[in-house]
Amino acid sequence: MGSSNSRRRRMNRDSDRRDDGEETDEGGSDTDLATILSYLIRSGQVQILQSDNLHDEDDDDDDDDCMMPRNTCPVPNFPPDISGLEKSEFKQAMLVQSGQGSHAGEKRKMCIPDMLHKRETGMVKGQTFSHSQRCRLNSPFLPNTKTTVASYHNKAFCGIYSQDGNVFLSACQDQNIRVYDTTLGYFRQTNLIQARDIGWSILDIAFSPDGHHLIYSSWSDNVHLCNLQGDCETHHALNFCPNDGRFCVFSLAFSENSTEILGGANDGCLYIYDTERNDRILKIDAHEDDVNAVAFADESSQILFSGGDDGLCKVWDRRTLSEEQPVPVGILAGHSDGITYIDSKGDARYLISNSKDQCIKLWDVRAFSPSEGQEATRRAVSSQRWDYRWQRVPRRVIRQKCLKGDTSLMTYRGHCVLHTLIRCHFSPAFSTAQRYIYSGCANGTVVIYDTLTGKILSKLEGHNHCVRDVSWHPYDNTIMSTSWDGTLGKWEYKTDAAFSDSDTDSDDGTGPRTKRDRRRRHNRDNQRLCRRPKRFSLLD
Repeated sequence: MGSSNSRRRRMNRDSDRRDDGEETDEGGSDTDLATILSYLIRSGQVQILQSDNLHDEDDDDDDDDCMMPRNTCPVPNFPPDISGLEKSEFKQAMLVQSGQGSHAGEKRKMCIPDMLHKRETGMVKGQTFSHSQRCRLNSPFLPNTKTTVASYHNKAFCGIYSQDGNVFLSACQDQNIRVYDTTLGYFRQTNLIQARDIGWSILDIAFSPDGHHLIYSSWSDNVHLCNLQGDCETHHALNFCPNDGRFCVFSLAFSENSTEILGGANDGCLYIYDTERNDRILKIDAHEDDVNAVAFADESSQILFSGGDDGLCKVWDRRTLSEEQPVPVGILAGHSDGITYIDSKGDARYLISNSKDQCIKLWDVRAFSPSEGQEATRRAVSSQRWDYRWQRVPRRVIRQKCLKGDTSLMTYRGHCVLHTLIRCHFSPAFSTAQRYIYSGCANGTVVIYDTLTGKILSKLEGHNHCVRDVSWHPYDNTIMSTSWDGTLGKWEYKTDAAFSDSDTDSDDGTGPRTKRDRRRRHNRDNQRLCRRPKRFSLLD
């Protein structure tokens, strides 16, 4: 979670502890003060403000270390490079799944009334829309309007939907986990869980796939397991048995059968805990620095993904994994700074990673990076001289070109990763065919990308501080944003908001003034045709 030098700081602290026995009492008190100060800095309770001319002795700092304006998203000075995507199977599969078609004749402009007419007259096979056609019909109606469903007095860190979308969890710096019932589209708080053994804040939470339990982590040796169903509350501390020193699990994930917990920690290790045996069953030394992100590749729960502050994504196969000699199946290199989050597409082939180098990368696990790419990433990460937790983004980060040996399919730029481990996700398969990638942003927005073009389709503005977590409802067209301004935002599509600034008629009241206005009016009429009550769908 820390800067690229956090591993070196830990080594220095370990060295200091070894030397404590040889120091006098006066020296011991100085060490205690340094330890306390280190803790305050690492936890974010104390910030070091760097002087503008701190690096004046460097030769070309005036250009390289110039910072972007505060609360401004970095804008790349080059268009998205889609050459890697054009050569991959990902593009063709995505076009078919999202209803765009794989042939030129199928890419014509969608006309909703025409599609509805064909269905009603029996011209649609099976007299119902296919999944890809439903996703295509839904594509123009991305969420655009925010409703604040909850406000807290502290920073909100995590917010996720359950797999069926009927429950929403939020975790806040006030050490409370709130459980909301969302079955009817409304947010009704049904439970308040007081978290235990919290250092600074709850940093991650996860649902069990069966919906019976949740887990959460913080700066603690234990990950805590709580029940979500039943008359009495259960609260178990799961000891991951780390080595001596301060310990934190930054990222958590449940296996598909809800019996195993995967965690990535600040000691550079991956942990697997078996809830049935009530014991840690695996610990591997995975990264050279903090492990900020972990994920299971698919429902088999045999393939693991991990990402850390060393800038590398690693792929692990549990069937060939040994604690004594942990060797990843492959390594994905291309980021120039630490990784903050990983999300799997769920097919054991593709994943995305969010990074402090201000970009998201799309990966194919069948195309691992060569050794030269891994070394290029290590050099780029070790050369970073800024701290994302309280400094602004240096302009040189935005100008960073593709590293040698980068095997990613696509790079998405336009959001800002600062202050905390900001999350990104694929959009849901049911309603969007995973056509989009969406991410939180340090300037208080939710950014939605088109996976095939790399372009920003929408920026949802409405928060006053960093949006750390985002969660798209698995079936409804709703996005939840969890922000450090202490609020939960619910984003839905509303026609009035979409056309509030474009429904202007001509001054004499005779109608739309331009061809563009007439086109907008036509699109608006198409959307009104598709308006429906909550429980009725034209797409069924």
